[in-house]
This record gives sequence, structure tokens and C-alpha cells, in this order.
Amino acid sequence: MYTKEIIQSLIQNKIVTISPDKPFTYASGMLSPIYTDFRLTISYPKLWNMICDDLATLIKEKYPQVTVIGGVATAGIPHAAIVAQKLGLPMIYVRPKPKDHGKGRQIEGLFTAQDKIVLIDDLITTGGSVINAVKAAQKSGADVIGVSSIFTYYLPDATENFAKINIPFAPLLSYPELLKQEKETGHVTDKEYMLLKNWHDDPWAWGKQFN
Repeated sequence: MYTKEIIQSLIQNKIVTISPDKPFTYASGMLSPIYTDFRLTISYPKLWNMICDDLATLIKEKYPQVTVIGGVATAGIPHAAIVAQKLGLPMIYVRPKPKDHGKGRQIEGLFTAQDKIVLIDDLITTGGSVINAVKAAQKSGADVIGVSSIFTYYLPDATENFAKINIPFAPLLSYPELLKQEKETGHVTDKEYMLLKNWHDDPWAWGKQFN
């Protein structure tokens, strides 16, 4: 697994940006000391290949019965395509909603009720978009056995949301893991580390200090 190399490359290429003193504002209004843009990974072939290699390994380990790889539109599609190719498995992808023309499909690609499907997204924050994809796939008769992603913050909301639908999720990288490596390499000070950890413990309360 290329965990350390991937995290290092994500930071170096500013795909993941850490700024504990000048936080970013998410669409929800939450203030955060970290900003991620995993859509940029497809522009870095070496990094992208390491990510997809590790995702393929992770999925075979966590979901050995998988027979179809699914991508969550749009960010999960390119990673699902490479992972499916590496595993020699067919691929599908799931739109946020059905098309409003043609056959009105929400899922593209072929699968049967006997297939075991793993869906891939790039980032899991609360899990909302990928859980919607899971439900759409299940409505179409798919057997979704799990979800994977490049990164997750491991916020309580995500854990609770996946538990509600009884679907396991296995991320390649997590916020605590990234934070641990950044501290070990000296890229963040002890003070910055505590600020970053405190955000993860209670994100909404953490942001109040900047109001």
C-alpha cells in the first residue's frame, strides 16, 4: 500500500490543504481547517495510479465477493473505471437522479440481481451523495455490498448514516491518518495538531472561535 506516498503527494500538490489558523468555509456553513479537492487527482498520473492500485487492493480485501464496480457520478466515475479495469470487473455508474430524456436511466452499465456491487466515491463527508446512490442502485434491483472512497473525515454523521442503511464503507485514507502523518513528519506543530484534532472532535463548536 502507498499510504504515506499518497498523503505526501496530496499535500504537495495542494489537493489537500491544511490551514488551522485561516479556516475554509464549507457549503454547509461549517468552518474547517482542511480543504480537499480529489477531482484534481486525475491530473497526476503517478498519484492516481497509486490511489487506484490501493483502492483495488482494499476492495478485494474488504469485499472479496465483489463482481461489479460502481462509480458515483461524477467524482467517483474515473476512479471506478480504473479500479474495475485493474480488477478485471465490469463497471456501472450511478447518477444523482434519472435522466429526463431517452430511457430515463439513473444507472448506466449492466448488472444482474446476482451481482455484488461496490460503489466508489472520491470523498465521504457525511455520506449523503453516496448513500443516495446506494438507494438508487437498490431500487433498481442491485445488491450493493459496500462503499469505498479515497478519503473520509470519519465524522460521526457518516458513521451513523451508513449504519442506518446497514452498508459498510471502507475508505482508503482518513482524516485521523492524514493528521497523524503530518504530525510525524513535522509539517504541523503540536499546537496546530491540537487545533486540527479539536475540529475533528466537534466541527461545529470548533468554528465558533472564529466568529
